[in-house]
Amino acid sequence: MGPTDPRPRRTIAVISHPDAGKSTLTEALALHAQVITEAGAVHSKGNRKATVSDWMEMEKARGISITSAALQFEYAGHVVNLVDTPGHADFSEDTYRVLAAVDAAVMLVDAAKGLEPQTLKLFQVCAHRGIPVLTVINKWDRPGRDPFELLDDIEREIKLRPTPLTWPVGIAGDFHGVLDRRAGEFVRYTRTAGGATRAPEEHIPADRAGEAVGAPWDEALEGHELLTADGADHDQDGFLAGRTTPVIFASALLNFGVGQLLDLVVELAPAPGATRAADGSLRAIDDEFSAFVFKVQSGMDTAHRDRLAYARICSGVFHRGMSVTHAATGRAFSTKYAQVVFGRERTSVEEGYPGDIIGLVNAGALRVGDTIYAGPPVAFPAIPSFAPEHFATATVTDAGRWKQFRKGIEQLDEEGVVQVLRSELRGEHAPVLAAVGPMQFEVLAARMDAEYRAPVRLETLGYSVARQVRPDQAARVAALRDVEVLTRSDGTPLALFSDRWKAEAVERMHPDLVLERLPASGG
Repeated sequence: MGPTDPRPRRTIAVISHPDAGKSTLTEALALHAQVITEAGAVHSKGNRKATVSDWMEMEKARGISITSAALQFEYAGHVVNLVDTPGHADFSEDTYRVLAAVDAAVMLVDAAKGLEPQTLKLFQVCAHRGIPVLTVINKWDRPGRDPFELLDDIEREIKLRPTPLTWPVGIAGDFHGVLDRRAGEFVRYTRTAGGATRAPEEHIPADRAGEAVGAPWDEALEGHELLTADGADHDQDGFLAGRTTPVIFASALLNFGVGQLLDLVVELAPAPGATRAADGSLRAIDDEFSAFVFKVQSGMDTAHRDRLAYARICSGVFHRGMSVTHAATGRAFSTKYAQVVFGRERTSVEEGYPGDIIGLVNAGALRVGDTIYAGPPVAFPAIPSFAPEHFATATVTDAGRWKQFRKGIEQLDEEGVVQVLRSELRGEHAPVLAAVGPMQFEVLAARMDAEYRAPVRLETLGYSVARQVRPDQAARVAALRDVEVLTRSDGTPLALFSDRWKAEAVERMHPDLVLERLPASGG
């Protein structure tokens, strides 16, 4: 049965460098879509209220997003699935998984800092996956750089031609509004107390804009004319093909430009399309139901201790309670406890359509990258694990909590919080944790204590490089000096080295050994 819901879907992620205002923007989008009535962020990192998409205690304390959260809401007759992403480089694996589940990305750039290393890495993932990118120059209410400099940065660093749809009226730090380049009018913003409610917008025709704001309008008009002369106008085909990026100027904190961004997501972002399966075939959106899991999360509901698998619907119609097949095992399971998620709030979902994100509760067999389907079998490509660069052993501090320790390590491994490596030599009581960044260890330790009541002791290991080993060569590699071979929970043997020079020396001395590099966290 093909899709029947008449409302078009848009499924997007917001990506940025830490502290560029991503969670603030996520919440402002929900505010403008009228799904919340007041922004809950105080926006001072130490004592801010938690935004809708930041719910873990560590996120509240640090003011960064560590997990990805899915928000679904209706706007302008469309259903928008907005997937927030971690705001810290240590969680780039989680971001990569999220980007596997969306059709477009909103790239947030700090007006003062421009493109930063994490932004570049995330863009590379978008480029690799063919995801079109909308760019928001954020924090224009604060002192910042010249807008043309920022555009030059984007074109030089990520080879995307910026095509501004709005142009700021007023320099960074003196934000009156924007010149809507397509409509030719001045959109003036009015501040609200702390940016907690939607900022009123006044649309003023070009012939009256000069009277309304004076010199800043003339300067904006001059900028617009320079852009037009340079051919920097929006090109939808170029945007979808990944050659150009539409740009708007905004202040998520003050809710300036947020409504325009929602309008652009609805207008420009692509609708869900056919999904390529692992065998190269295409699953059309009107084929029978299929979806893939891009995230598994435990501990969202402390009262019920449940486990939620986030799945992106690729084709067909999902009906709660339908029986689907798990591609990895060939087994059927019921989807009786399916939910739509809004931050930490959840409600049962009766139906879902291509592009929607659904939460499957207590689907214990599901792992990140798994496919579920009805009708003809299909398996979508697996989501790769990144090369870990930090390693530590974990032991439980209270031997009486061993069962809880084992369960917690297993579940956090399944979620992808860390990769868990084991060997007969080390035994079950001291698994090795492998991470892209050290903050992953902090998250694991905090959650083991808070959710499983099994505090852990972590001891750092002197490794920084992992290579994948052929199973038939694992014993030979393990016998070499200064190398340790452990097995990841998916059965993959990994050889750990102190540094890349040691790994390369082994490769030179033993050319018959196959030591494969794992995907790097930059995409």
